[in-house]
Amino acid sequence: MSSQYGDYLKVSIFGQSHSASIGVVIDNFPSGIHIDQSALEAFMTRRAPGNASYATTRKEQDRVIFLSGLVDDVTCGAPICAIIENTNVRSGDYSNLYDIPRPSHADYSAQQKFHGFQDVRGGGHFSGRLTAPLCIAGALCQQLLVHHGIHIGAHIASIGTVKDDAFDPVMVSETELVKIHTSTFPVINENAGAQMLDIIAKAKADTDSVGGCIECAIIGVPAGAGNPIFDGIENKIAKIVFGIPAVKGLEFGNGFQAASLFGSENNDPFYIAADGQVRTATNNHGGILGGITSGMPIIFRTAIKPTPSIGKEQDSISLSKQTAEKLVIHGRHDPCIVPRAVPCMEAAAAIAIADILLSDRLL
Repeated sequence: MSSQYGDYLKVSIFGQSHSASIGVVIDNFPSGIHIDQSALEAFMTRRAPGNASYATTRKEQDRVIFLSGLVDDVTCGAPICAIIENTNVRSGDYSNLYDIPRPSHADYSAQQKFHGFQDVRGGGHFSGRLTAPLCIAGALCQQLLVHHGIHIGAHIASIGTVKDDAFDPVMVSETELVKIHTSTFPVINENAGAQMLDIIAKAKADTDSVGGCIECAIIGVPAGAGNPIFDGIENKIAKIVFGIPAVKGLEFGNGFQAASLFGSENNDPFYIAADGQVRTATNNHGGILGGITSGMPIIFRTAIKPTPSIGKEQDSISLSKQTAEKLVIHGRHDPCIVPRAVPCMEAAAAIAIADILLSDRLL
């Protein structure tokens, strides 16, 4: 079982949903970087549970406690270790899951892998709770990247059948990304956002859940970063993005839409911009060619499945009796994971880009 990511920048996540604490260790983070604790707290609040009607009612402050790596809020070169204490757990809600696995959860596959020794409480280390330490690392990496003119932002691209406006893949601006960061519901089109909130409310009232998509943009990354074949930018981002529970799909640039186009429609013509830099008139390639950055905005989208924990009675089995069983899931769960997954996507992107640029000695 691997909970570590990175070639140069090593990020290791530990803990379970109902363990005493969860946390992260970061090796090789550059020294001398001042960490803005207020900005870190604001980033963590965007992901934290219990802050909105569309989120789980489990209330956690997600206060970050640094055990090492910082002196007077400045990185000192030592491994950074940070934890978040779990203070609001109800482990009894999960006592029957060793025998009756929840549909579309990891209960059954974990049982086969760990032979009953897995922690089922709150999903254990399969839980979305583990995205909190991911966000610690991602927030620190974002602060590092901003020092080098690199900015990352994501928004809800869709929930159910309702779609938000898309980023302009050629002209994404820092101002636009900052505006999304400060939004209580991260969309570009507020009317679409209102419709999305209505869909979530209806799913919640029906003891159901709903999925959606997230679009992420990274601007300011210089051309020439990354590698071909197995260490490309797409590969690196994909590896960490799929470490976020509920992610079921990923596309870059035009993605699957490119499959329905002719080459003359999908190709991006080059030109020399007024500042002398090489640019493309369109950005169907999503800022990546041959696994290497082109200097255009990096654009990717992820598909997030509906929360599998729903209040409706579902069909399952008893592993001990080998019989069909009905299951009603207890506990506190999000009717829609998508809004709280937005900062997680930004965190994943920031970690991936920081690792790539540090490995290529571009930071």
